[in-house]
Formats: sequence, C-alpha cells, structure tokens
Amino acid sequence: QVQLVESGGGLVQPGGSLRLSCAASETILRSDTLVGWYRQAPGTQRELVARINSGGGTDYSDSVKGRFTVSRDNAKNTVYLQMNGLKPEDTAVYYCYLRRLLTSSTYWGQGTQVTVSS
Repeated sequence: QVQLVESGGGLVQPGGSLRLSCAASETILRSDTLVGWYRQAPGTQRELVARINSGGGTDYSDSVKGRFTVSRDNAKNTVYLQMNGLKPEDTAVYYCYLRRLLTSSTYWGQGTQVTVSS
C-alpha cells in the first residue's frame, strides 16, 4: 500500500502562484509508474490536471497548459505541481495519485484545498 502525503494548498489571489508537493512512501522511479494530480471542484467530477511518467514525459489538461508544471524528484519520491497565473476556476481540492500499470493499482493522497479568490 503506497501512502501519499500532500502539502502546499491554501488561499491565493487571482494571478498568484502555489506549489503543491506529494511525498510517496515507496519509490516513484519505476518504469510502470505514473504520478500526477487530479482536482475536483464542488458539484463536478474529478478531472486530470497533469501527470508525468518515469521517462519524464508530461500531459496536461487544456485548461492549465502554459500555467502549471508537473515535476518529480526521484531521490525524494516526491511529485510537485507548480501553479502560476491562478484563476478563480482553479479552485478545487487537488489530489495526488500514483498508478502502477503492471498491477493496475491506483493510490490517492488525502487531497489539499486550493482556493483562488480576491
């Protein structure tokens, strides 16, 4: 069972920045592993924000391209989400996830609230 612990959420004004962190209890450096972030706003479905594979390839939702950056520190088993140019519509609970493709197992963090408001 992989444990994921998130940090870095909070309240920020429009146009501001935040960096989310997600520390995993096991290695994220495996060829079958994807890590990344989803978010869920009230009354909506959880949506993929960004993900990164073992080779460093990244994918982003269209709504955050050019503003958010996902990265990983393999030595620290940590995934980051740098969020710049935040908008009120980015307000949501952000969840870190780790997926082991060989076992089809997915693990989730507890979620961290991001609120963008003036």
